[in-house]
Amino acid sequence: MDILHYQQQFLGYLESKNWIKEPKNLYEPVDYILQLGGKRIRPVLTLMAADIFSKDYQKALPAALAVEVFHNFTLVHDDIMDDAPLRRGKATVHEKWDLNTGILSGDAMLILAYKYFEDYEPIVFQKLAKLFSKTALEVCDGQQLDVDFETRDDVTIDAYMNMIRLKTSVLVAAALKMGAIVSETSEENANLIYDFGLNLGLAFQLQDDYLDAFGDPETFGKQIGGDIIENKKTYLYLKALELSDEETSQKLKFFYQNKFSENNSKIEEVKRIFEINDIPLLISQEIRTFTDKAFDNLDKMNITKENKDKLRSFGTWLMNRIV
Repeated sequence: MDILHYQQQFLGYLESKNWIKEPKNLYEPVDYILQLGGKRIRPVLTLMAADIFSKDYQKALPAALAVEVFHNFTLVHDDIMDDAPLRRGKATVHEKWDLNTGILSGDAMLILAYKYFEDYEPIVFQKLAKLFSKTALEVCDGQQLDVDFETRDDVTIDAYMNMIRLKTSVLVAAALKMGAIVSETSEENANLIYDFGLNLGLAFQLQDDYLDAFGDPETFGKQIGGDIIENKKTYLYLKALELSDEETSQKLKFFYQNKFSENNSKIEEVKRIFEINDIPLLISQEIRTFTDKAFDNLDKMNITKENKDKLRSFGTWLMNRIV
């Protein structure tokens, strides 16, 4: 599967759009965040699904752009909520401009995302808009749960999995389903590729949790131990808490209830607790389970073996990244 080809086609389409218009202080931040790069995984998924179901990914470009603009809108507002200074190594929108600009430009991006669906016939438009509204609200649900979890001490693994499903997976799943909707394939195919994306998205986020603690700093692209420093109650933490003896779980809770000026010893100690309880192995098994669940959906799809193999190789590529 030629991921690079879809990326290049999407970037060409993205660059053909003239984002900057009056008032410039509203639209320059939109252009800025969209030019910051990233792998463009979500729009690539929309194009790939359209190619698989109709052999015409070009008609999915407006839907792919809607997905990417929405995703970047969430990043602008997430960065404000997290008071984050950097995004992909560059100043965040609210840092480069100001808080009000970040809020308003983000709002404009959400509305722009809906506008791209206007390129489609009424029946396709309706299906896209319906899925998009459901997904956008779920992403907000997930973000709020993530914020709530910071101050809750009763978070379960099931609750965490539900949060990452909403915050991360539903948009991956929707990106694929939009390609299916544009292609006007069967409803069964559209639902199966949604479930494929949902499970792959869960595996992807669990792997992100794993890499945050145990990844290679040279290839991970983020600070190792970031979730530990921020006291994020990820799968690793929750599983370790479940399996630890009383003394160790109290120690773990202590680390996650406090912020420290120097974090190296905290990171090392928390990772040691994870390793004692075989958490790296257990999370790897969970990642494999969700990846297998994703692949099970491929067998039920009414598409050629060649196209099933393409989706399988994409899933394998995604899950083999920088471990």
